[in-house]
Amino acid sequence: MSDIQFEIDGIKVAAKEGMTVLDAARQAGIHIPTLCHHEKLEPFGGCRICIVEVEVKGWTKLVVSCVYPVEKNIIVRTRSEKVDRIRKTIIELLMAHAPDSPDLVTLAKEYGAQRDRYEKDPSFCIHCGLCVRYCAEVTKKNAIGFVDRGINKEISFVPQIAAIECNDCKECFPLCPTSYLQAAFVLTQSLSFPSSS
Repeated sequence: MSDIQFEIDGIKVAAKEGMTVLDAARQAGIHIPTLCHHEKLEPFGGCRICIVEVEVKGWTKLVVSCVYPVEKNIIVRTRSEKVDRIRKTIIELLMAHAPDSPDLVTLAKEYGAQRDRYEKDPSFCIHCGLCVRYCAEVTKKNAIGFVDRGINKEISFVPQIAAIECNDCKECFPLCPTSYLQAAFVLTQSLSFPSSS
C-alpha cells in the first residue's frame, strides 16, 4: 500500500490510508492540541480543540483532525488566524464549565483565552467522553455513561456496576482533564453504595 502524500504546516508528510490528520501530524512530530483523544480509543471529535484548516483543490474548510481522514495532496494548517480564533472561543466556552482545569488553563495561556468571557456554568465536566469510552472500549465494564442530551447531558456512574467494578479499577480517573470524574464517583459512592467506602 503506497503512502498518501500531503502537507502539514509547510512540511511534506506521508501517511497510510485509514490514518487521520491528527495521526499523521503526531507521526511527523507536529503538535495539534486535544482533550477528548486517546490512542486506545476510537476517535470521538467531541472537544473540537483539534480543529485545523484543510485546503483541498483551492477550497478551504475547517475540520476536526482526530476524525478527518488523510487525503492525497491536501494542505493542512494547524495554526492560522481562523484556527486560533476558533480554538480560543472553544477554550473559553469550556472554561465556563471547568475554569480550574490544568489542561484548559495551559491552553488558555497559549491561545490568549479569557477565563471569564462566558457566564459560569460550573458543572466541571466538559463532556470529552474519555471516561465513558475508556470504560466501555478498554476495560469493557460499562460502569459510567452519558445521561440526558444536549445542554443537559451529564456523566453518571451506573451504581449497580460501579459498586462492583470501580473501587479496584479507576483506570479512567487519570484521563479526566477536569477532575470532575473523581468527584462524581465519590458522590455516587456515598449515595448509592456507602458500605464500599
